[in-house]
Amino acid sequence: MKIDPNSPADLSAQIASAIRDAIVSGRLIVDERLPSEAELSEQFEVSRSTVREALKRLAAQSLIRTQRGAFGGAFVNRLSYEDAHNGHITTSTVLLGMNNVSFDTACEARFALERACAHLCAERRTADHLATMRAEIVRQAQPGLSDEAFCASDVALHRALVDGAGNPVLSYQLAGAVEAMQPLMNMITFTARDRAEIVRLHGRIADAAEARDGTAVSDALQELEGYTKTLAQSVFAARAKAQSAPAGTAR
Repeated sequence: MKIDPNSPADLSAQIASAIRDAIVSGRLIVDERLPSEAELSEQFEVSRSTVREALKRLAAQSLIRTQRGAFGGAFVNRLSYEDAHNGHITTSTVLLGMNNVSFDTACEARFALERACAHLCAERRTADHLATMRAEIVRQAQPGLSDEAFCASDVALHRALVDGAGNPVLSYQLAGAVEAMQPLMNMITFTARDRAEIVRLHGRIADAAEARDGTAVSDALQELEGYTKTLAQSVFAARAKAQSAPAGTAR
């Protein structure tokens, strides 16, 4: 493992990248103990504080864990999809916000990815996945449900659909779409949406999944996408009208 001291990149980031590459390539295996801070400091010809910062970066990514005691140190972690889940959602949320992704682009991506799960969900969904979808539909129909709770229920239902595909790689990849993009879209459309219409479409999705009809699941998602885009267009049109109104006439 080497770094380039003449590179403009932060030294601790370079060290973290070198160790991460060694883990990914298999040169460092799960549960293997990393060299000590002193040994890494000597190997990379940097201060121990720089090494310590690099290890913090790796720990933040759940790639390593630290243990205290006579047999302690830093060890290569066994990273699971569940461990990476929250980090993926956070990264997706920040990425969307920083790059000013348009509503239509986010909506198109989210539903295209979700439809990729439609047939697998219809084939593999369990009684628990169906029960989750049905419970969220009942919850969404409650008249006193707050907007925040409705949005959370919306995410939970679609998460059950994705997880119903029974593919942990798909579930991980779609975490960003369902749990990052969907809340951002809900923030824009919640003032215009008809909850009864969303509940109806969610019911179609659950019914199709229960009937193991992947095409019907995909069709319901397609209709939900169209409805979501129509809501966004009405919201944006109302905002544009309000902004163009003469001063003192806006309500």
